[in-house]
Amino acid sequence: MRNSRNFWLMMALTPFILTLCVMMGPSGIGMPDLNTDREILMLRLTRVLCGLIIGAALSCAGVVFQAILRNPLAEPYILGVSSGAGLGAAIAIVTGIAAAGAYVLPLCAFVMAVITLALVYALSRNGDSPSIYGLILSGVIVSAVCSSLLMFMVSVSSIEGMHSILWWMLGNLEVSSNNVLMLIGVVVVTGCFGLWAMSRELNALTLGHHMAHHLGIQVKVTIITALLLATLVASAAVGVAGLIGFVGLIVPHIMRNLVGADHRRLIPAAAIGGGVFLAACDALARTILAVEIPVGVITALLGGPFFLFLLKRRRTQSWLD
Repeated sequence: MRNSRNFWLMMALTPFILTLCVMMGPSGIGMPDLNTDREILMLRLTRVLCGLIIGAALSCAGVVFQAILRNPLAEPYILGVSSGAGLGAAIAIVTGIAAAGAYVLPLCAFVMAVITLALVYALSRNGDSPSIYGLILSGVIVSAVCSSLLMFMVSVSSIEGMHSILWWMLGNLEVSSNNVLMLIGVVVVTGCFGLWAMSRELNALTLGHHMAHHLGIQVKVTIITALLLATLVASAAVGVAGLIGFVGLIVPHIMRNLVGADHRRLIPAAAIGGGVFLAACDALARTILAVEIPVGVITALLGGPFFLFLLKRRRTQSWLD
């Protein structure tokens, strides 16, 4: 009963928070004039919409990774998805193929993210199905290799290329094309809906692979499908907005405390909560200083203290059941 009340309360507050995000800008808080500041209003509406899409993608992916890995510190980037996507984007920028079209950079980021996940999955296999420890350790190793290659790409790129890569790595919700945003929106909504349709299987996986098997769940198929869908939405988000950390870590925890651990309610709540959280962070990023701050900096400043709080709270508990 309390979880349901919290869910509908959050739904009721969402329009007010998003309206406030549209009103916030470098000049202060206020709705732009439709006659003289129409372009500014459209720009802010696009940023809020982008924040909703990207935040929903990262948050839903975080929910799924935490369920599959049964690790409260899991997030979309733990299996090297971000590093792989970042490497793909860097290759597109350095080689110049990103200039061929607005879709090229997100596509390169997505392809490299999928290749990275496939490599992590292959390295983690122990028999027919991957182990939790194998996935995490393989993800850390592959992520470290991709990060090293990414730094190498930065070191050999031109000044303009290095600036583009670093700005992209800090996170930015200013999309290059509305058509790209619409395409990513369709991908993210479809992927999140697919993850929500797997709520029953994800609920079973949180009990452990053996218990899920006895409940009639096809563990291997479920893990592969969920990882692919989570990677799809996360890499789509990274390809458009760059590396925005902590959204997929802190929002699932907050939503789990508000609406419970049932994925039938948790995934929609995480999608809405993640989108509103990132839109609010972006509004702060363009308001608190005269110069716009990358939104990834704001999420890191908020996520770091939350991570320490979580670490202290779980100090006496086991991280993995």
